[in-house]
Amino acid sequence: MQREIFNDEHRWFRESVATFVARELMPARERCRAQRAIDRELWLKAGGAGFLGLGVPDRYGGADTDDFRFNAIWGEELAKAGMAFASSFGIQTDVVAPYLLELTTEEQKERWLPGFSQGELIAAIGMTEPEVGSDLARLRSTATLDGDAWILNGSKTFITNGFNADLIIVAARSGDRNGRGITLLVVEAEMEGFSRGRKLDKIGQHEADTAELFFEDVRVPASHLLGEAGQGFSYMMHRLPQERLSGACVNVAHAAHALELTLRYATQRRAFGQTIGSFQHNRFVLAELVTSIDVAQCYVDRCLARHVAGTLTPVEAAKAKLWTSEVQNRVIDACVQLHGGYGYMEEYDVARAWADARVSKIWGGTNEIMKEVIGRSLQLDGAEENLAERHEIGRKR
Repeated sequence: MQREIFNDEHRWFRESVATFVARELMPARERCRAQRAIDRELWLKAGGAGFLGLGVPDRYGGADTDDFRFNAIWGEELAKAGMAFASSFGIQTDVVAPYLLELTTEEQKERWLPGFSQGELIAAIGMTEPEVGSDLARLRSTATLDGDAWILNGSKTFITNGFNADLIIVAARSGDRNGRGITLLVVEAEMEGFSRGRKLDKIGQHEADTAELFFEDVRVPASHLLGEAGQGFSYMMHRLPQERLSGACVNVAHAAHALELTLRYATQRRAFGQTIGSFQHNRFVLAELVTSIDVAQCYVDRCLARHVAGTLTPVEAAKAKLWTSEVQNRVIDACVQLHGGYGYMEEYDVARAWADARVSKIWGGTNEIMKEVIGRSLQLDGAEENLAERHEIGRKR
């Protein structure tokens, strides 16, 4: 499908990213899967190529491209190597970057952005906690101001890039329990009292490290405060639509790549004297899958255009995240079925894609939370409050 949202500059950028993926990431996939983490060398190569500094001004070592369509292309091409690459690198470029660009002082920008853009500083964001999950109103991590530093205590879990992160944005409670007393602090890996648990053993996305983080009387300098104390909840709410749109872009690209592999397989695999793609039932299935991808892509591109224009709403982003994750999982499940027994073999990319995709209905806000966000906007019960202002943030990062 011809996508009108992109111009020649975007298409040239896509070619550059595709070349990087083919030359650097594809040969490293098995090694990254075995070690459950992306090599630091790959982070440095991505940074050196200018892919990690999207949106970062050139005076801080970034690519100075204030156009989220470049981020979308970056994520879409990474998804072809695997959701794990899109997830890990996407946390850096699409989730953490806005915090470091929009909430930092000039001194903080100069301290963190150059290394961040060059891949020297791997970043993570610590929101989700054990036994609390995505309900920020019940955050147990605490930050207490003590002179010229914040004393941070608590733990986080399901943190993408957590095991290798040099820089972690941590949400902690610094006030009351109504969501208004959350403060964001930037923790550097060498700070005393900070430690990491094991790499979590996920059922998919093995190339990306996901970890538990622990904070025991970590003394975080006051100069590492992001924005204003107590305003962390509103900061996170404001940036959720971009995170969800980023996920939607990756979801569609990931499913489209799995379908492309399946179409190729259907023209080669033979059964009962003919290719499996020539059976009417299989043709009908493939026709439905292609249509599902194209329709989902149209809506995502509409949301992408609105985000670039600064008019994307939280409800639209929730719809994109909800629908694309459902389409992604439905399409890839059908692709596994069309592969038959081979679709269940981990050596086949479609099998890996199936395991990688399942979490997209959970992280960034579970699909049940997305339905709540969308349903609340309909005001079926006359409620005026926006769920985004309530305690459910729905984050699995």
